[in-house]
Amino acid sequence: MTGKDATRRFPLGKSWVLAAAGFVVLIGGVVAWRQITGGPQNAEAQAPVQQRAVQQRPVQRPAAAPAPAAAPVEEVAAPATQKIQTVAVVNREPITRSALADETLRRHGEEVLESLLNRHLIAIACQQQGIQITEGDVDAEIQNIAKKFGLSVDRWLGLLKEERNVTPGQYRRDIVWPTLALRRLAASELQVTDEEVQVEMEKNYGPKVKVRMLSVNDRGLAEELRAKAAANPDSFPDLAKDYSQDINSAAARGLIPPIRKHIGNKEIEDTVFALKAGEISPVLFVASQYLVFKCEEQMPADFDKIPAGSLEGIRKHMADQVRESKMRDAAASVYEKLQANAQIVNVYNDASKASRMPGVAATLNGQPVSLRELQEECINRHGVEVLDGEINRKILQQELTRRKLTVTEADLETEIVRAADSLGFLTKEGKPDMEAWLKQVTEEQGVSVELYVRDAVWPTVALKKLVDSQVQVTEEDIKKGFVANYGERAQVLAIVLDSQRRAQEVWEMARRNPTEKFFGELARQYSIEPVSKNNDGQVPPIRRHGGQPTIEEEAFKLSPGQISGIIQAGNQSIILYSLGLTKPVIDNIEDVRDELVKELHEKKLRLAMADEFERLRDNAQIDNFLANTTQAGKAYEAAVRQQQLQQQRK
Repeated sequence: MTGKDATRRFPLGKSWVLAAAGFVVLIGGVVAWRQITGGPQNAEAQAPVQQRAVQQRPVQRPAAAPAPAAAPVEEVAAPATQKIQTVAVVNREPITRSALADETLRRHGEEVLESLLNRHLIAIACQQQGIQITEGDVDAEIQNIAKKFGLSVDRWLGLLKEERNVTPGQYRRDIVWPTLALRRLAASELQVTDEEVQVEMEKNYGPKVKVRMLSVNDRGLAEELRAKAAANPDSFPDLAKDYSQDINSAAARGLIPPIRKHIGNKEIEDTVFALKAGEISPVLFVASQYLVFKCEEQMPADFDKIPAGSLEGIRKHMADQVRESKMRDAAASVYEKLQANAQIVNVYNDASKASRMPGVAATLNGQPVSLRELQEECINRHGVEVLDGEINRKILQQELTRRKLTVTEADLETEIVRAADSLGFLTKEGKPDMEAWLKQVTEEQGVSVELYVRDAVWPTVALKKLVDSQVQVTEEDIKKGFVANYGERAQVLAIVLDSQRRAQEVWEMARRNPTEKFFGELARQYSIEPVSKNNDGQVPPIRRHGGQPTIEEEAFKLSPGQISGIIQAGNQSIILYSLGLTKPVIDNIEDVRDELVKELHEKKLRLAMADEFERLRDNAQIDNFLANTTQAGKAYEAAVRQQQLQQQRK
């Protein structure tokens, strides 16, 4: 298979290489970059995220590891650590590295394989050309990047972890190393000429033109205004203010920042640099707008203002800017050449190839990339997040076993049918449409049916089995539910304030003029809550048993036109104006009893499930060796404290 064919069957998008070459971070809350590795997760430390599936066939177990493709040179940037074979212990029951490898591979194998092959491809090219990226090279590059933003290396690496969850190891291996490698590989295309440096100098220190601009979207109007301006150049500011459709420049009477060379549209630059002070340009058509310029002043270059001792440093800085701007195109060009000549066979996603090549994930130029290496890479990037899910699953499975309960295929199907029914996925006959629901949920979440069932349906069913017998819907529950859903509502205006003192002042004003209109004006002026502020105090009607008993009690106590006292709700102070009560549409509880029971049971069940899982998790003894965390469990801690108290009493 040719490199071209292989690439088509297993695309290695050049966005990967572009991102590696152009990794840019803007301090101040924005880190703008494309993930060159298929995701920022790493086994060193990682918050759980949604798990994503890319294949549904059973996980392969690697046979004896085949001879690998050329070892990536970047390994020098991330020294190997000893692989622990037990990654966690949950209530004395281990989770093995092998089991975790299966789960990470199941969820992230394809995306990780793509980035792994990308790295191998660059590494092979480096070896062929005798290029070696040392750990010192990586350290120096990180120091340079941190210095550009005025940060220490530790703070820079910490910011990457905080903002993008990129660990230092991953940053070194998957961001910095590829950038350095591609820069070396593209060195011949990154030469900067004196002419290019001079262009940069002119951009920053060269001559410029102070102009006013008039922008309209009609050619006839533009020509008319241009004629008026040419006849009376002094009228240009007023014409721009009155007619220009560019709001910013119109507000400044047409004045825009001075135009420099080599920065914007060449036609505009050539036109304005040819004008003399006071002259009006012809009409130019640029970006769907008709533009007219008036030259206010031709401003000379600032080269003479550069201190003599600084010129060489400035020119060097300009050369660096040119080189950086070339990096993306040059790196993409190099990578496209590497990719065009590469022969890539994806074994991982081809069951027939996998059976003939056990233990191989892919081949690159005839050399195997082992399945074991792919598994380890998956653990490195996604191990912590996946392990946390497996710990939760283990806790649930242990409790099911302790209570002699099981989750059957029928249970899983019943839950999927229930979800389809509750979310309105129905057939023409009005029956739950399980297939339509599965299609929707898996496409939305980017997961396979297998993983949706494993990661969402199974835990739901397991928890329901653990708590279902404890959930009872009482007659009192039904009555409260009926009142909450179908009972009368209190219609009110509301003012929400964040200060008791301000609330007292507003309440006094409202009491002196207790009209609906004046209360609405006060809400618009003083309320800090957007809905009431923007709607003259109007808020959704208040129902009973809605979860805000203090507000509900006050709202239902008021007569129409009456103002409440100041109600404290957390850190906020609330004032209500009563508009009266609504009339219920349904007044017979028996008409909706079945629906209420079903809804209330589901709500109580969900709450019980959440409480049960929290209890099980809190009481579990968990040693997580990937995340370097340990938990003795609340039950164990309580027993220890009790024993200590008994010893103290003796």
